[in-house]
Amino acid sequence: MPPLSPEAILQTGLAFWASKTLLSAVELGLFSELANGPLPLEALMARLALHPRSARDFLDALVALGFLSRDASGYANTPDTALFLDRAKPTYVGGLLEMANHRLYPAWGHLSEALRSGEPQNELKSGGPGLFEVLYADPKALKEFLAAMSGISRGANQTIARTFPWQPYRTFVDVGTAQGDLAVQIALAQPHLRGIGFDLPPVEPVFTSYVESHGLGERLQFTAGDFFQQPLPSADVVLMGHILHDWDLPTKRMLIGKAYDALPPGGALVVYEAIIDDDRSRNAFGLLMSLNMLIETSGGFDYSGADCMGWMREAGFSSTRVEPLVGPDAMVIGVK
Repeated sequence: MPPLSPEAILQTGLAFWASKTLLSAVELGLFSELANGPLPLEALMARLALHPRSARDFLDALVALGFLSRDASGYANTPDTALFLDRAKPTYVGGLLEMANHRLYPAWGHLSEALRSGEPQNELKSGGPGLFEVLYADPKALKEFLAAMSGISRGANQTIARTFPWQPYRTFVDVGTAQGDLAVQIALAQPHLRGIGFDLPPVEPVFTSYVESHGLGERLQFTAGDFFQQPLPSADVVLMGHILHDWDLPTKRMLIGKAYDALPPGGALVVYEAIIDDDRSRNAFGLLMSLNMLIETSGGFDYSGADCMGWMREAGFSSTRVEPLVGPDAMVIGVK
């Protein structure tokens, strides 16, 4: 047997050191400051108003973590941070990290309480509005959040657009469409399709602007609605990306049932997010995301592919399967 070591325990127990260092770098706008090229230590200290005591340690820690590079000309972005953490780029995912810094980081400090009580630890804890009420009430925050969701979902969205068997179908509806990146990626990859983005009314201007920026205004349209209050729009394929995990089991079943009703015979429901492996031992991200649903929602949780296929069969779907996407994401497909 190899010698026992506490290294993995200590690395995980202190992982918040690295996490908060990255989150603070995003909050300070470090990666955007480096968008035009390397800068020396003194210049970055001045631009970011960093105290000299800790500035070098902070920047060198980001080098050691792989988020910056450093040479004689100074500090520079890596290819990943240049693409995903420059606020001026459409690929920016820092909006989600900013939300993690301001909302999730402090709320996760109460995980032990949440585990004992089963109750969320955000604004709901004190009787305030929940995450979605907060976001949808602030157009600027909503736009940033929806753009960030597009950034982190794009790989999965493009995979769905390329690999799902779209040939027999002509129409689709993306439920909870957000900025509309899934609809856009499908339309770009499958010119024969027309689609609907379905979401609450405040999302419409964000969706419309994003769709028009890709020249898809004639093939993609927005339908405003609330899936708690009305049926889903009818289409050959219904998609739900990062939707079901927000809600409790009765709501999950209700939404799958509404999707079934919106489909013709032979139509398909595609559910995707960080689907937990059936053994519940490998997809750590999906399991941690489920804990995040405990922190942020009253009843939400993530689930396995077997769970979701079972709910689909209960709703009447005759054929179900799970297919991997990218990273921790997978899609569960049910055919009516």
